[in-house]
Amino acid sequence: MTTQETQVEIMAEIGKCHDWMDKYEYLIRLGKELPTMPEEHKNNDTLIKGCQVKTWFASRFENGEVIYEVDSLSYIVRGAAVLLLKILNHRKPEENTCADLYFIKQAGLSEIFSPSRANSLWKMLNQMKADAARYGAQ
Repeated sequence: MTTQETQVEIMAEIGKCHDWMDKYEYLIRLGKELPTMPEEHKNNDTLIKGCQVKTWFASRFENGEVIYEVDSLSYIVRGAAVLLLKILNHRKPEENTCADLYFIKQAGLSEIFSPSRANSLWKMLNQMKADAARYGAQ
């Protein structure tokens, strides 16, 4: 499935939410399903700097694909990470560097996030794209 198709699928799922509270519950449910990052991977090197809530991020490049790992103390941030992972995980670097993640605004997620959660989301996304660019340059 392409990044475009995945975003359409995510927006259809979020579209079933009737209000902002339903969207929060959806993200929390997704966040609870995200596998926990192993404790040995949670350190100062993987901690995303500038996030109000502790959020860890790691990536690696295997078989021509970028693989991401994310964890957070916030279920809502974890839920947002699940959505980003659905779109960007296990893709070629150039797919991720060029990906226009319009679903965040079109699904109304940017409107429901507090400034601190939005900051975590954008920092995570920026790190994903930066790592993809670095792997693509190798």
